[in-house]
Amino acid sequence: MDGKFNNSESMKQFGQFFDFQGHSIFYGTFGKGETLLLLHGYPFNSFDWNWVLEDLSKRYQVIFIDFLGMGFSDKPENHLYSFEEYVLILNSLLLKLNIKQVKILAHDLAVSIVQEMVSTNEKLNFEISSIAFMNGGLFTDVYNPRLIQRLLSQTPNIVGKFISKKISRKSVEKSLQQMFGPNTQPSQNLLEEYWSILNYNEGKQIAYLIGRLVFEKVKYQKRWIEALKNTKIPFCYIYGPNDPNSGTQMALRFKKEYPNAPIYNLSNDIGHWPQVESPKEVVTIFLNFQDKLIQK
Repeated sequence: MDGKFNNSESMKQFGQFFDFQGHSIFYGTFGKGETLLLLHGYPFNSFDWNWVLEDLSKRYQVIFIDFLGMGFSDKPENHLYSFEEYVLILNSLLLKLNIKQVKILAHDLAVSIVQEMVSTNEKLNFEISSIAFMNGGLFTDVYNPRLIQRLLSQTPNIVGKFISKKISRKSVEKSLQQMFGPNTQPSQNLLEEYWSILNYNEGKQIAYLIGRLVFEKVKYQKRWIEALKNTKIPFCYIYGPNDPNSGTQMALRFKKEYPNAPIYNLSNDIGHWPQVESPKEVVTIFLNFQDKLIQK
């Protein structure tokens, strides 16, 4: 399946920016119908969704956004990044667009942002009608961070900052390749796009600050887990089993905590980036989840 955009730069030209408390935030919207919010993970941006945008926009008004500190949004250096602030940014965007209800498809770090949204649901300016979590660290006790994540984000700030500045393209690419499935490895063009996105506005320099959120999640876990147990919002887990971080072990834990929520496993060789590795499969499964909700 071809992507909506030929490259990340063409996505940037297509999108727009809005102001959040003095910070410029990148977003884009197209298609008609119910609103579907696509939320990306760490450390790249909404270009991750490029290969599912066209098909999903045939049924939904699709909105994508680059979170503060990533992609084409601002990258403040001396800033305390937080899940709470990311929720406020989403609130602000949807208020600006006068959108009252959304479906959500969230990947990687965005899974945790959505958990925070659910736990503070009464404070939102919009209603969430359904959530599809995909390959994200819902539960910290079964999440397996990569060594590079630990070095960037579990060391003192001065060390994390130094590593972020010095980390080479080769190291980033090696880490990425370990996260993709054996038969769905990223192309050289995609690796170049990711490197460009990571470095946009000196983003690589502050990667360690956002990476620290992965290890901040421990203090939120109890509240987040209970919020999903008590919510009336339908949700599911979609996952690539070959993801060493949040694949099969995360799905098994999800089933234990939420036995009534559906789980959709993708082909066995799909890794951490299903929307890139197997976009048709992701679209089919997501629409199947939505169709089953309609039938209820």
